[in-house]
Amino acid sequence: MAGSDPTVNGTPAPDTVKILIAGGFGVGKTTMVGSVSEIVPLRTEEPLTAAGLGIDDLDGIEEKKATTVALDFGRITLSQELVLYLFGTPGQQRFWFMWNDLAIGALGAVVLIDVRRPESSFAAIDFFERRDIPFVVGVNGFHGEHPYGPDEIRESLALPEHTPVLLCDARSRESCRDVLIALIDRLMAAAAQDGGNAHTA
Repeated sequence: MAGSDPTVNGTPAPDTVKILIAGGFGVGKTTMVGSVSEIVPLRTEEPLTAAGLGIDDLDGIEEKKATTVALDFGRITLSQELVLYLFGTPGQQRFWFMWNDLAIGALGAVVLIDVRRPESSFAAIDFFERRDIPFVVGVNGFHGEHPYGPDEIRESLALPEHTPVLLCDARSRESCRDVLIALIDRLMAAAAQDGGNAHTA
């Protein structure tokens, strides 16, 4: 499921897992990585400029002043046995070509949804479904508001029942951690199922 060095100071090193934090433009990916990372996150943000007028859709996110142009990177230790490396993807369509490279070696993903603009993350859902990369959906309630429940979001996005949909707040470390734990639970369940299928094949 993951890789690690055999030992660190004579003790087993934790497994490391690469996770993508993806979604449309302005859904809160950089905020989520920064909120949950135990290290100072690496960010590749640049100010929005007049060059993006007519290209970047700022409808509903007019207050946004900067954007990720390459990736965000953070790390969180979930236990002594498991460390997650988090890679936030760029949201602007002209940078989507980088997603294929970022997806190499990733075991799973969190697709963030802006509850005000769920259609902005359709492409991210399609990306992971086509590549058979397990993911969970985090519904980021801006200003702490969640006008729709998980079942309503699932129906609007035409998601299957086995895809977890969780209400979250990208500003909250605890909330983001819960989303990541839900993803790890899904990955472990998938691995157990694959192992069972291998034994019965």
